[in-house]
Amino acid sequence: MLSLINLDPALEVALLGALIALMPVSVVAWRGRRQGLRGWPAWQRVLTVLTLFLTLDLVVFGAFTRLTDSGLGCPDWPGCYGETSPFAAHAQINAAHAALPTGPVSQSKAWIEMVHRYLATAVGALITALMALAWWMRRRAGALSPWWATVAFIWVCGQGAFGALTVTLKLQPIVVTGHLLGAMLGVGLLTMQVRVLEVADLPDALRQAWGLAGVRRLGWFVLALLAVQIALGAWVSTNYAVLVCSEMPTCQGQWWPDMDFRMGFHLMRPLGGDGHGAFITLAGLTAIHMAHRMVAVLMLPALLVYGDRLRGWTLDTTGEKPWLRDGLWLWGLAAWQLASGLSNVVLGWPLVGALAHTLGAALLVWRLIHVLTCPAPKVQSRLAGRVEAGTSAATPIPPSGPHSGESQASA
Repeated sequence: MLSLINLDPALEVALLGALIALMPVSVVAWRGRRQGLRGWPAWQRVLTVLTLFLTLDLVVFGAFTRLTDSGLGCPDWPGCYGETSPFAAHAQINAAHAALPTGPVSQSKAWIEMVHRYLATAVGALITALMALAWWMRRRAGALSPWWATVAFIWVCGQGAFGALTVTLKLQPIVVTGHLLGAMLGVGLLTMQVRVLEVADLPDALRQAWGLAGVRRLGWFVLALLAVQIALGAWVSTNYAVLVCSEMPTCQGQWWPDMDFRMGFHLMRPLGGDGHGAFITLAGLTAIHMAHRMVAVLMLPALLVYGDRLRGWTLDTTGEKPWLRDGLWLWGLAAWQLASGLSNVVLGWPLVGALAHTLGAALLVWRLIHVLTCPAPKVQSRLAGRVEAGTSAATPIPPSGPHSGESQASA
């Protein structure tokens, strides 16, 4: 009998992920040396940006894995039938596919699932390396606190556990939804790290003004609303509830179709089940779909209003509009999400539209966190003790610690 958790190939999979991570790191290192990049803080920022970029790629490829029904392409974890790759598991995969041709196992699905795991392992290897280097270089002037990288390491370990549960619990919707939300959390966490490394270059007047700006509070509200909408969107996708409504703005020819919210949002149940041994009904699936639509009616104008506020926000001392670009980003992403969401409904959930919708959600998290992470200048004094002997007191030192953004937001 196949063991769902088989750690025999774990070391080989981890080493393969580390080798994959070395490829983009080598390119970045080569370009950094050519551009004269010096000092650990500069390299720390570049490597964190690379990790963020790969995490965004991983979010989209995870959606591709789910949407191609490849989540159980290898029915054990972390390898494939106890092997490092589908090459070595060729016979087992063919036997499973022959026994159930319409089932979840095939050569193509096994490769999609394993490539997803390799990419996840590569991101994990990068985050582990960043954590080790951050602790080693923790006394360097301008370096980010190693606790940031440590929190990221804990996050990636949690995501690995969710990946294992996704397989062992047979794509249970609450687990798959949690896995996607965890991925978005990682995007936000890495964005904050990049941003904290950048903000030391911002003028003090700009940071102080932003810390006091009322528009920032609106940003946190929009981010909270986005988190709810992403959770609902993940619930729609993991329950395959997109196609229960095939037209807009009505659903099933009605403005308010028959819906069963109690069944639709019964969280602890298997895929396709109602939690009581029967199949989930059309009314339950419709409730899931319509809940996502109803919050979208709030989400879209919230993004447009917040984007407009950012575009019009002016620095009193210079008359500049420092967040004009961010406002335009939010407007563009709002239009992107509207177009991709509509295409999923009226075009029958095309793969490209679904992937675009997931990417748009991740980019919204990235941009909102980018805007909201802007600490006030007085926090700089907290790290004075970290400056090495002989370092000029004028050297800007970025904030430290995973909770610094929160303390600064209240400043």
